[in-house]
Amino acid sequence: MGKKKITRRDFIKAGLLTTAAAAVGPVALKPTGLWAATPKIKGPVKVGYQAVLSGTLAGYGAFHNMGVMMAAEEINGAGGIAGVKLEVDFRDSTLQAPEAIKNARYHVDSWGADFLAGIDSSGQALALAPVMAELDRVLMVTHAATEKLTEQHVFKNKVKQVFRICSPTYQDGHAAAMVAKDLPAKTWATISPKYEYGYTCWEMFKNTLGKLRPDVKFVADSWAPFGTTDFRAHINTIMDAKPEGFYSVEWAGELISMMKQAVQAGFFNRIKHVMLPVGAAMDVLEGVGGEMPENIWISGRYFFLYPNNARNNEWVARFKKRWDHYPAYVSETGYSALYAFKKAVELAGSKDTAKVVQALEGMALDTPAGHRVFRKEDHQAMYEVPWGLTKSDPKYSFKIMGKQVVIPAKDFFARPPFEGPGSNPPFKA
Repeated sequence: MGKKKITRRDFIKAGLLTTAAAAVGPVALKPTGLWAATPKIKGPVKVGYQAVLSGTLAGYGAFHNMGVMMAAEEINGAGGIAGVKLEVDFRDSTLQAPEAIKNARYHVDSWGADFLAGIDSSGQALALAPVMAELDRVLMVTHAATEKLTEQHVFKNKVKQVFRICSPTYQDGHAAAMVAKDLPAKTWATISPKYEYGYTCWEMFKNTLGKLRPDVKFVADSWAPFGTTDFRAHINTIMDAKPEGFYSVEWAGELISMMKQAVQAGFFNRIKHVMLPVGAAMDVLEGVGGEMPENIWISGRYFFLYPNNARNNEWVARFKKRWDHYPAYVSETGYSALYAFKKAVELAGSKDTAKVVQALEGMALDTPAGHRVFRKEDHQAMYEVPWGLTKSDPKYSFKIMGKQVVIPAKDFFARPPFEGPGSNPPFKA
């Protein structure tokens, strides 16, 4: 009999989102077999993880949890971390900064977490940074992308406890501009979120593209408040401006709604050069489905068909077998975050925060997304994610990337000291 497909709703109903610790079980009192060896550190290793599990973005929490649970199962199945078991407690972060802080304090003060991870909202990440210095626990951010987290809090304010394993806004702004410079479009416009993420990415895109292509003009912007479902007025504003190129960092359900309404309005019949920095997110690809136009430039924090190597392909196959679903980018970043903790603890020979920070700084990690290196100065993981043109493939019910462009992280990541000449791309050879 074939395995029953697990839907996202079934996943939530089954209670799998509450805690990965429940899946891996408690520490055995009398270890045998795999756990019989004397551990190098006092266990267990406890990771407090939080992501959005409620509201319209609850699907992101489900995708986080799939990757985290899979990593915890694999790590414990192979002997744990430094000979002791890994436990993970998963909590709903909502999108509110006070809730994220409350969760962090609970994880450390009540549950006894050694490390923290997750966070979808940039606002939450910025609010948590000074709290991490107070709690003195490493936080590994797996989704929130604001560059201010690493540039200001880590580099300038010396908050050593914060690291980020996912790509930041540099991918959405600077890298997008480096792809757009080779397109014939000379006029650009945007529909983007009416909050910091939208404003920051558009400014990055404009500043970098303006340097690369002085002939380009930016003719219109339309800012959609969080929770927008009707994008018709925004779409009409852009169509009236008649740009040759369109850029948008709308994401999740809002991007799905915008794309479907834009198709109905004939938007892509008029505007041929389109860039969606988070258009390669699995929820977007599946949500827009066959309505996604061909030859749209998309990217994300990870794309499940890149890199095309044994490590990633085998991981995707295991993930698909485990969950009957392809991994989202937060699945990969959550998965890889636990392996980053494993490697750092084993390098340090300790769970002590200062020793683990020292191990993480400059640490290289081979992951499904590729070779990552945590930059010592700002604790940002450097790795590449492709930009690609959408195309149909009979193997998938959604568009995938056809032609791909991969820009080296060193060419578009802002550089310390993050201000003044030489800090922002384009860089001189």
